Amino acid sequence: MIEIYPLPAHHIKINKLKSLLAIVENSVKGGDNYLFRNLYVEEDGKETDILKNGQNSYAAFVSWILLALELIEHPHATVDGAEKDLIASGWQEIQELKAGAVLRWERQEGHQHIGFYIGNDEAVSNSSKGTGFPWRHHVTYNNTRKVEKIYWHPALEDLN
Repeated sequence: MIEIYPLPAHHIKINKLKSLLAIVENSVKGGDNYLFRNLYVEEDGKETDILKNGQNSYAAFVSWILLALELIEHPHATVDGAEKDLIASGWQEIQELKAGAVLRWERQEGHQHIGFYIGNDEAVSNSSKGTGFPWRHHVTYNNTRKVEKIYWHPALEDLN
């Protein structure tokens, strides 16, 4: 007869802020990050990569990270969809920048943009011009793009 030894139950609580910042920082370390470059859909019988090999990946980058930490309900390919999910998932608009906050920048050239504030006047978002990869940059793109909204979730409050 085989004896069964149950594993002990561990009750853990993920530090969502520390984990979020680590994931975002890791996305721009050590080379290119290919995770958020492609999402294929079929429309009118034709297959299309709606992320255009990373050129339209800003909402996918943000939403897939937040989804992994259970801070939103669904992944998104558009900023509008991601922003609606943020609000529905308990994110609140705040006035001051906090590391871990989600930023929405002003629309430029018809495009909305979303990313993360990581502190020290720096943000990480997916590059919509050039590489199509996540990159670290000044929070206002050196005063060329205004932050319109800053979102914060209560689950990001320090556990200590």
